[in-house]
Amino acid sequence: MLTTAQVLAENNFGDTRTGGLAGPMGLFLIVALATVTVLLIRNMNARLRRLPDRFPQQGEPGRVDSAVVDPTDGAVEQDSPTSAPNGPQQRRNS
Repeated sequence: MLTTAQVLAENNFGDTRTGGLAGPMGLFLIVALATVTVLLIRNMNARLRRLPDRFPQQGEPGRVDSAVVDPTDGAVEQDSPTSAPNGPQQRRNS
């Protein structure tokens, strides 16, 4: 009796005239992928149909929501001095 590992280890993918599996295995994979794609499209269409036509406004344009926080906390970054190197630079000792 053959085990699963022995069946998978056999080189039966079309290099001999008898018992080639490349055609049937390829057909199975194509049919499986097509089926999964159709089911995914149907699921996403059902989800899109459940969405409302328009979403309610999040807030008035001039109003700041309390959930929005200023990450800088009002601090203004100062410009760096011109003598400071910008980027990765190496000093040369001469």
